[in-house]
Amino acid sequence: MPLDWAGLQREFGHGGDIPTVAGGKTLHITAVDDEYIYIKHSLWRDQLARDHLEKAVALIEADAMTRHPGLFAEEYRTMVADVRATSVAHVLKHLGILD
Repeated sequence: MPLDWAGLQREFGHGGDIPTVAGGKTLHITAVDDEYIYIKHSLWRDQLARDHLEKAVALIEADAMTRHPGLFAEEYRTMVADVRATSVAHVLKHLGILD
């Protein structure tokens, strides 16, 4: 299943919250544009690049990366980008790409 960026824009274009992988907390998405998902925590703000997420999804679909959310972050850091890997896991789990 390819990454549905248009779906992300519809769902979170003006912000929203998703549960974390472990549960009990949420990740706040402030916006989604054509290139980034903008995220916010009480202590920081950052952005997740569309090209990084698309690369991760392609690797998952090719069985080159795990679908296990707990193991995903380390593989993402080494195979895609060392940028907010846990936050990416939350997003991909929400989308049903990770188990």
